[in-house]
Amino acid sequence: MCGIIGYTGNLDARQIIINGLLTLEYRGYDSAGIAFFSNGTSDVVTIKTTGKVNNLAEKLKKNNADSTPVCGIGHTRWATHGGVSETNSHPHSCGNVTLIHNGIIENYHELANMLSEKGIFPVSQTDSEIAAMLINYYYEGDACKAIRKAINMLEGSYAFCIIFSDKPGVIYSIRKNSPLIGAICDEGAFVASDVVAVIDYTKEYFILPEDHIAILTADSFKIYDLHGKEVIPDVMRVNWDIAAAKKGGYEHFMLKEIHEQPEAITKTISPRIIGGLPDFSNDNVPDELFKGISNIVITACGTAMHAGMFGRTMIERYSRIPVSVEIASEFRYSDPILSEKTLVIAISQSGETADTLAAVRLAKSCGARTLSVVNVKGSIIANESDYVLYTHAGPEISVASTKAYVVQLSLMYLIAYRIAMINNKLSCEEAKDKVNGIITAVNNMKKVLKMDEELYLITNKLAKAEDIFYLGRGLDYAIACEGSLKLKEISYIHAEAYAAGELKHGTISLITDNVPVIAFATQEHIYQKVISNVVEVRSRGAYVILVTSAGKHVDTTLCDHHIVLPRMDEEFTPFCTAVILQYLAYYTAVRRNLNVDQPRNLAKSVTVE
Repeated sequence: MCGIIGYTGNLDARQIIINGLLTLEYRGYDSAGIAFFSNGTSDVVTIKTTGKVNNLAEKLKKNNADSTPVCGIGHTRWATHGGVSETNSHPHSCGNVTLIHNGIIENYHELANMLSEKGIFPVSQTDSEIAAMLINYYYEGDACKAIRKAINMLEGSYAFCIIFSDKPGVIYSIRKNSPLIGAICDEGAFVASDVVAVIDYTKEYFILPEDHIAILTADSFKIYDLHGKEVIPDVMRVNWDIAAAKKGGYEHFMLKEIHEQPEAITKTISPRIIGGLPDFSNDNVPDELFKGISNIVITACGTAMHAGMFGRTMIERYSRIPVSVEIASEFRYSDPILSEKTLVIAISQSGETADTLAAVRLAKSCGARTLSVVNVKGSIIANESDYVLYTHAGPEISVASTKAYVVQLSLMYLIAYRIAMINNKLSCEEAKDKVNGIITAVNNMKKVLKMDEELYLITNKLAKAEDIFYLGRGLDYAIACEGSLKLKEISYIHAEAYAAGELKHGTISLITDNVPVIAFATQEHIYQKVISNVVEVRSRGAYVILVTSAGKHVDTTLCDHHIVLPRMDEEFTPFCTAVILQYLAYYTAVRRNLNVDQPRNLAKSVTVE
């Protein structure tokens, strides 16, 4: 959540920061602000606004700086402490200190009381201003010393960018449980919450180590531990072009990313297929990780958790190892039963999801083995897991996840097959057939992508609905959960997914005339059961959209729309049904004239609980 960018160099800091904040809009926010040094002096100009970054840019045009400011910090805020207002927006200032912050200061109330006893009072309702006040309280000319003293008193998570009015041209940064990357090039030094904010200037970047103070000047980027020892970070390189973070002619990022899915899956699985078999040796994930396992826990949030549901089915089906899928925010407080024979698989697109990170740390403290599946190289969860499998989706800008989800799905299948092979439950020939099934499914996704006009027509009815229900069993139930989430996220229509067999246990009372029901019947062994459930809702007046595999004869009176998947092994239909559900959600939101890429109240990366 929230976006951070800081810059000091030889270019106009205002324009760099505004452009950077625009690239970070996908992270979710409700206000924005900028602070910069004016005239190369100790005068710090702060401009804040509610609403979009473009509003901030308009206010900034009215500022008549005598010369080009070359150092500044910018922020997009998603309200946590205090409502949406200019006062609560970042940056926050106190005395010599101006600060922007991502994260949560959990003990801010106690710190505010301590400072009030010393006659220091906030003007906002935020925890972030308390941090600025605390650093300023300890500041006596030595910025690093003041920062060290302040963070020793802070509880929670933070990524700070700080400027001091008597140190023009210098930016200080420090983080804990919240992401920050750094970069330096001929144009100057950058710090940001995501590499997309600096990709116009350099493809090389590094992750700021936790609890290390970074000092940025126009021609240097120094990092020190809390004892003052300089640390040289590992430099990484972005393996995608800036065009990947732009719309490329599509109306929305979400539509572009839906179309990028076949390529993203191919990039993700190709390096892990050796001799036609799933193989993680290039990822330095040893087979020993999967041996002697008594149970597996998959922990994630939201869409990533839905990918984990497929992992559970596939692993249990082929390895006969018990698997549970746990919501990370519940797992960490549930006193889970873990041991050195437990494998915990953490799934996170960003690699910085706060609850999932906490789950990984809990698992490690209990002696469990940890494997993470993330999309961001060098992210916190990746660094703290025993082993990591990177997905290769590239940047995903739309808040509603699409291609990041299907690449997670593809790795869940490969993990399941590899575990089964290692434990002698799946032969090499069988595993090769399964891998070929994924490849076939990817080709079929390209066919489903061409069904956009058909699916657009269907959404005319959905866009007018107040409630929509999704039904499925087995793998189809897992995809129904993801479909209902997508619709809720971007169309704001109430939607729920139900295991179809549960209808008679209460939920069928919600079915009334013309209520849309999207039902999936792609699995042969439960096909007739799902059709029976469809008959039940149809008899109560539901408006039914039925999705089946190819070759099924369907009574036309059963549904209002029948969507037929390309012919394929039923085990891999989720790759194609995912596209259908994404299209339905997308076009429903478009018909409702909503902001598809930046839905209200949502953030791309949830770095607080």
